[in-house]
Amino acid sequence: MMRHGVAAALALAGGMFASAAVFGVTGSSLLASVVAAVTAAGVVAWAERRGAIVLDAGVAPRWLAIASGVATVAALAQIGRLAVFMIDPAQVAFSFAPSSEWERQHSCLTAYHVAAEASGGPTSIYDNTLYSLPEDDPAAPRKARMLGAFKIDVFEYPPPFLLLPRALQLLTPDFLDLRMVWFALCGGLLLLGLLVVARSLGPADGTRALLCAPFVWLALTTMSTLQKGNVQVVVVVATILGMLLFDKRRDAAGGALLAFATASKIYPGLLVVYLVARRRWRAVGWTAAWGVGFCALTLAVFGWAPYAAFLDHLPRLLSGEAFPAFRNPWAMAINLSVPGLLFKAGLFGAPRPSWEQATLVGSAWMVIAVAVTLYAALRVRRDADQAPVWMAVLILATLRSPFLPQAYGTLPPLWLLTLLAARRAPDARTLVAALGAWILLALNWPRDWPIDLRLLAIMSLAQMAVALGLVFVAIRSAAPEGAVVARDGEVLST
Repeated sequence: MMRHGVAAALALAGGMFASAAVFGVTGSSLLASVVAAVTAAGVVAWAERRGAIVLDAGVAPRWLAIASGVATVAALAQIGRLAVFMIDPAQVAFSFAPSSEWERQHSCLTAYHVAAEASGGPTSIYDNTLYSLPEDDPAAPRKARMLGAFKIDVFEYPPPFLLLPRALQLLTPDFLDLRMVWFALCGGLLLLGLLVVARSLGPADGTRALLCAPFVWLALTTMSTLQKGNVQVVVVVATILGMLLFDKRRDAAGGALLAFATASKIYPGLLVVYLVARRRWRAVGWTAAWGVGFCALTLAVFGWAPYAAFLDHLPRLLSGEAFPAFRNPWAMAINLSVPGLLFKAGLFGAPRPSWEQATLVGSAWMVIAVAVTLYAALRVRRDADQAPVWMAVLILATLRSPFLPQAYGTLPPLWLLTLLAARRAPDARTLVAALGAWILLALNWPRDWPIDLRLLAIMSLAQMAVALGLVFVAIRSAAPEGAVVARDGEVLST
């Protein structure tokens, strides 16, 4: 029964994402429906095959299976509803938050689309005139240009990332079509990542991880991220899948994923430190080789100009000065990053820090993050502990970013929460702690909903504290060499 439920859920979600992708590329609703049906049927056939998904019904209490089933139905409804808005932005009632004009109009994908179109041209991809109106005041909240019904976001990524949106633009040059394909890419990758990581944990932990996975989808922060099209989903999933491929000794494929994620967002590079500490030299070598390859390909496609602009822009990226969000008190309130704490303190009366101070705090945090990564890499021995520790390292790395909004920053902690909850049969204490952590991480407050910004800042501080707590638990509970581990995942002795 459990297998049939998992197969049906995967089929429905996969079908919806496939439909959005095909409709975005072809514009044919008939073809999109046919591909969705074929995809769903293929997923069911695969999932029902013996050994495709190893489930152990005996490790999950009945109440967990029921709660997972209810969450799955609600999550599928959320995905289906959001898919309508992604296909037709005029259907604002199907938005993640229909009452929020900010949520309806904000799209991170606009920045990727505009930057990819401008790359190779005379204007720097980091030039504010591409994204903001001429009357924009650097001392006031940004006045964004519009791309149809959407406000154009600001591009703040290294040049190699542009290879992905440029490649997709060859299929879908129109932004609204690209928006559908991007939604399918992000959602499909997240679905794949949750499934593959759960399978890697073994029958007991993997079964509980699959049952907890719908709660990642159900979080308001996840829905907000998917609607906005932020690349955080792609980067996090690609990084974790790359690490899993390394674990399977498929170093070339793993190196390609980790290299692209690192070249696109920088922070996944902390896992290269993890690999070095574990003396995974082939994995490191393949990652470096692919990194050089992606940089060379970017140079061949876009020329030197984006690199020159990035080198000039980099100091402002590291300090946060490049982010227009720091003009807005609301953005400071929802910022989960460690350097952002300096600016968040201003909401409580502290003086505004300098950009140099923010850079210094960020650098100090990276020293701590590297030290913790080295410790974790030398400690972990059990295969089932690998994925939670990788996720913990990613969380430490993301917290270095000058600006980490709650919607995007909570995805890795939410995923890590499900992996930690899957380690052992849940008791009342674990259930209360996990539910409280999920509620905090799942909260997302749109910009145009009224709230005292100090309360919003406290909310984001609580989310940050939960994320760091999960990092501590993931690394502390990893079984060191020589540990005796019970069937439910508890470390009995060392």
